[in-house]
Amino acid sequence: MKTDKIYLVGFMASGKTSLARALGARLSWRVEDIDELVAARERLTIADIFARHGEPYFRAAEKEILQILLPLRHAIVATGGGTFMDPENRAAINRDGLSIWIDVPFEALAARIPTDGSRPLATDRDQMARLFAMRRTGYEQAHLHLEAGLAPIGELVERILEWMEQG
Repeated sequence: MKTDKIYLVGFMASGKTSLARALGARLSWRVEDIDELVAARERLTIADIFARHGEPYFRAAEKEILQILLPLRHAIVATGGGTFMDPENRAAINRDGLSIWIDVPFEALAARIPTDGSRPLATDRDQMARLFAMRRTGYEQAHLHLEAGLAPIGELVERILEWMEQG
């Protein structure tokens, strides 16, 4: 698949940021992380943004950051877990570059996510499981589906590079 931009989508803790950095290093492309950019702009952690301003405020900031990133080329963008759920964001991402769903089983994600409040949507495991199930239908609309499981980052990078070479 010929592309000059890749968006990594998937649930929280699926490894989007780590994979983006590794893939960016291999391709010598710029790497951007939407959650990190929102936090830097707001000068708050994601948890603090949720606590002080609420999820709708965070989603609006996330959408603004995505719009700023659209003109970039030769870039890997790690999206937030909910970025791709917004239909406008999803359409923009799918028009702008190659979207890849990083699919990790819920049990593996739950084991990676602390319940210390640092991830506001993960403090209640039952609620998180429902959110995971609901978001899968959105993630399925990505161009490619990468079953990541517990595969090492290096292996996932190689699989993505193979897809890119085949195009």
